[in-house]
Amino acid sequence: MKPRYATVLAAAALLFAGSSASANDNLWFGVKAGTLGLGVEARWQPIPWMDLRAGLNRFDFDDDGAQAGIAYDATLELDTVYATANLRFPLSPMRLSVGAFSNNNQLVMASREADSFIIGGQTFSGDEVGQLRSTSSFDSVSPYLGLGFDFELANRIGLNLDLGVLWQGEPTVTLTSTGTLADDPTFQDRLESERQELQSEGEDFKAWPVVSLGLHFNFF
Repeated sequence: MKPRYATVLAAAALLFAGSSASANDNLWFGVKAGTLGLGVEARWQPIPWMDLRAGLNRFDFDDDGAQAGIAYDATLELDTVYATANLRFPLSPMRLSVGAFSNNNQLVMASREADSFIIGGQTFSGDEVGQLRSTSSFDSVSPYLGLGFDFELANRIGLNLDLGVLWQGEPTVTLTSTGTLADDPTFQDRLESERQELQSEGEDFKAWPVVSLGLHFNFF
């Protein structure tokens, strides 16, 4: 088991243990879907105006398009584990959420076959370049701030809406080539210029918008 998943399971266990300490405690489990992927979540509400949540999200999204002028097949790999504290507003479904995410989101790209490529402003043949492979990753721990809305039905089922921002930080981008010039110093200089351009474009991902809808259940 990955250490990050063990952490969230331990957090959920602590929530469960804490919930048994008082008959007035409120423990919920749920599933959710949104811009962070598909997820599961545990929620413990020890007092009326605050609750604690722990969960994980995962999903792989495949797409294709051009980055820095080159056509790529891309996979956005969403993978986060999180814990949040939520301040609830009196007589309202609204809450303020603050938390931290163990963030393993990354964008993996492989260039599509072409007769020629423009790398760092210079044209190279398809054989010279081969296939370009790139991975963009982000801060391993990312802060989260958002607003949420909780609607309970019959005290056992609830709907949850979350709107917020995950601050992933500046991307770290790698770029490699499999072609005949892969080890050529001059080509490597051009490849570094291309990597920097990809990194500049990747800055659009540093503030990741979070929108999710969840369904929660209270079994206690």
